[in-house]
Formats: sequence, structure tokens, C-alpha cells
Amino acid sequence: MTGTGWLPVALLAVPLLGALGLVVLPRVLRPVLRAYGLVLSGVTLALAALLVAMFDHGRPGSPQFEVDVPWIPGLGLRLHLGIDGISLPLVALTALLTFLCFGYLSWGRARAGELLRARPRALVFTLLVLEVGMIGTFLALDLLLFFVFFEVVLVPMYFLIGIWGGEGRRAASIKFILYTLLGSVVMLLGLLLVWAQTGTLDIVALAAADGSGMARSVQILAFVAIGIGLAVKTPMWPLHTWLPDAHTEAPTTGSVLLAGVLLKMGTYGFARIAVPVLPEGALAVAPWLGAFAVVGIVYGSLACLAQRDLKRMIAYSSVGHMGFVLLGFATLTPTGINGALFANVAHGLITGLLFFVAGAIKDRYHTADMTALGGGLLATLPRLGSVLTFAAIASLGLPGLAGFWGEMLALLGAFQPAGGLPRGLFLTYMVIGGLGAVLTAAYFLVMLSRVTHGRPPPLPAQSLAHPDVRSYELLAWTPLVALILLFGLWPGLLLSLTTPAVQALLGALP
Repeated sequence: MTGTGWLPVALLAVPLLGALGLVVLPRVLRPVLRAYGLVLSGVTLALAALLVAMFDHGRPGSPQFEVDVPWIPGLGLRLHLGIDGISLPLVALTALLTFLCFGYLSWGRARAGELLRARPRALVFTLLVLEVGMIGTFLALDLLLFFVFFEVVLVPMYFLIGIWGGEGRRAASIKFILYTLLGSVVMLLGLLLVWAQTGTLDIVALAAADGSGMARSVQILAFVAIGIGLAVKTPMWPLHTWLPDAHTEAPTTGSVLLAGVLLKMGTYGFARIAVPVLPEGALAVAPWLGAFAVVGIVYGSLACLAQRDLKRMIAYSSVGHMGFVLLGFATLTPTGINGALFANVAHGLITGLLFFVAGAIKDRYHTADMTALGGGLLATLPRLGSVLTFAAIASLGLPGLAGFWGEMLALLGAFQPAGGLPRGLFLTYMVIGGLGAVLTAAYFLVMLSRVTHGRPPPLPAQSLAHPDVRSYELLAWTPLVALILLFGLWPGLLLSLTTPAVQALLGALP
């Protein structure tokens, strides 16, 4: 363990020990449950901020804060953790969104507060375990360790949807767990194939080996198997059908973490494992990956135009946005992959904000049906309507906001893909992706015209007693608004981290 190796261990230990404390000392902690999760997630966020501050920005392409100690010596398995310019933004994003979700629950007076009054110990435990799995996925530098953390998140998210979700929560949670587990089984077979061919599970060593020791056919087979598992979590069309139901039925905090972090675990796996470890497989499969990506972009946009439920529309928008991320990876260029990584972070911030606002609207109107809402939100609740408008125009990719850069760079990467890839085909992908961007603007503008504009219907009497935007909502949303503006106006802040890491990643490609 390096001198700073305690930091990644602490990032995992704080929420893990907090969850264990709820099991060992339930009666002692019961009176302070409302503050317990908030304090622990706040400490984790502070550790993540310290990680960002201590990170050597002069060498973001190399793993830092490494921990590499024996885990299961008999099998040669090691506990290998570390962080670089690709994983650092995602660790910070995870810690921030988890803290904001706990704040939303702890300070909430409406539906958020009710959630923490229904099985509060179980809810805090579930969110802390979920945070361990999410952060651990981005810290793992060992294939099996990555898989363990990748799977840890499934159980708490299943219970988060199944216990605290809406009326259709049981079917949605079962669909979520079945899809993701089946995808994970296929991914595990791919990881075991890599282990069998190379004799190591160390991700750093595998990336440095440039795919040596594995024939091209083996790399293609392993890439497809690993890619399917990652694509289910992303989700990539046509493996996306679990997502709309999960988002629609999940509580607000579940939707925020599902969109803001869990989907990123799938796309992150392409950057950390699939592309650098299996370079020849990536080159062979990239045209197919690009094809599924652009179909997902257009399909997601068209599906959004057909939706009446606000949460379901935001869920389908994720299918389209993740299509841009996958298109960026498919180009196998620094520009495209940088765009994919940027879009990952931007989507987490923007869609997290969208689900927070959608939850607030549902609290007041007791429905997310856009027709039933009747419009006029800007007249009735102007501040809430303004935040929804801001989040929507950020998501549709308005220049100057974070959503613009990832999509633009992904399309630019498709204009000039990596050598060995058919440029004409990727130019077609670029055109289709551009059409998807236009459709994205269309469905968000249609949504705003239905929800925020027009003559407002009478607001439910119980909603009139509440302020426009409650104080706890303002506290949860302000950091997201600030970061969307910051990365939109200063994209180099994020690209300076990812560019050297991407160049190191692409050094494995033939």
C-alpha cells in the first residue's frame, strides 16, 4: 500500500462500517437515523474531495493511491484498488449524489420525509451498501474485484425499488434483477476467459500487455461477452427494457442514483476493461457497437416523444444519451472516448437533477402524467418550473451547459474514427447521431410546452401551503446546477483529467 493508499480504503470503509453499525447497534442508532446516513455520506464526500485535492494532476494517466495486497492467497487473488483520470470524476460524482440523496431524505417534509419514516434503518442500510458497491466499482483494478463490486449494487437497488417504489414496484424490481443478473453471468464468462488465457486478473497488467497472449478470435469472443454484461447495465438498445419500469417505479433517490451512477458503471467498464484489455476485439466489434449506439439514440428519442409520464420520458432519454457515450467509445479515438467520458459525468449531473425535479412535481401534483399536470408550471410554481427548464435545456445539449460537450465530441470522433475502422460507415453514424440530437431537442421542448407553459389548472389544495422550492430541495439541487454550469463553461477542467488517461488507454490499440 502506498502512503496515500488509505484514502480508497477509507472511501469504502466509511459506508461499509456505517452499514454494519446499523446491524450491530440498531437500538442505539435508532434515535439518530435521520442524521446518521447524512453524516456518513458527508464524511465519504469529504474523503472524495480530499482525493480530488491530493490527486497528482500532472499524471492522470497513471493509477494513483494504489492498494495492492493479497485478498485470497490460495487463488492468487489480490485486493487491488487505485484511481486515475477516468475514475476520479466518477468517484466524486458518486459521493456527491449519495450525499445529496441523504440530504433530500433527511431534510424532506413531503414524500422524501415519508420514505425515511418507512423502515428507516433498512433504507439507510440499503443506501450505504449501494454506495460501497458504486464507489468500489470505480476503484477496482482487479477483474474479479470489479465484478464483485459490480454485483454488490444489484441487491440494494432491487430492494430500493421493490420496497420503497411505486405501485408497480414488484414487477419493476424483478425485471431489473433478472436482466442485470443474466447480463452479469455472460460478463463473468468473458472475464474468466481472459483469466484463462493470460493467467492474471490485474487490470493494469492486462492493459499494459496490449492483448498479448490472446488470439484475435479469443479477444472478439471475450469482448462480446464482457460487452453484453456492460451493455445491459448501460443500458444499450435492445437490452434496455428494464430501465423505464425501474425508473418509473423507483423512489426519487433510487432514480437519481440509478441514472446518475449505476448506468455509468456499464460505460465505465468499456473504458477500464473492454477497450484496453482486448484491443483487437474492440477494433473488430466497434462498427457493431456504433450501430447499436445510433439505433439507441434515435429509438430513445422517438420513445420519449411518445411518453406521457414525465419520469418515464426522462428514463427513455437515458437510452439516447447513453447511445452517444457508446458511439464515442466505438470510434476508438481520443476525441470520441473523451466525449464519452465527459457525457458520462454530464449525464449523471443533469439527469440526477431532472429526476429530483420530477420527484418534486409528483410530490405536489401526486402524478407525473404530463397531460394530467395540465401545463402552466412556470405561472404556478415559477422557481420549480425554471429549474425544470434549465435541466431540460442542459440535457438537450445547449452550448454553454455540460450536456453539449460530450455529444459534440462523440459525433466529432465519428467524423474521423480510428484507423482500421470504415470511415464511411462512421460518417453515417455521425449523421444519424446528429438527427438524434435534433430529436432530443424536440422531445424536451414538447415536454416543456406541456408542463411549464399554457394556462395553469388549479393546483391541489395541499400544495398551496408549501413554498415553490423547499429549502431542502434548494440545498440538494444547487450543487448540481453549479456543476452543470461549471463544466459547460469550462470543459477543460474535466478534459484535462481524461485526455492523458485516454491516450494511455488507446496505447493498447493496434
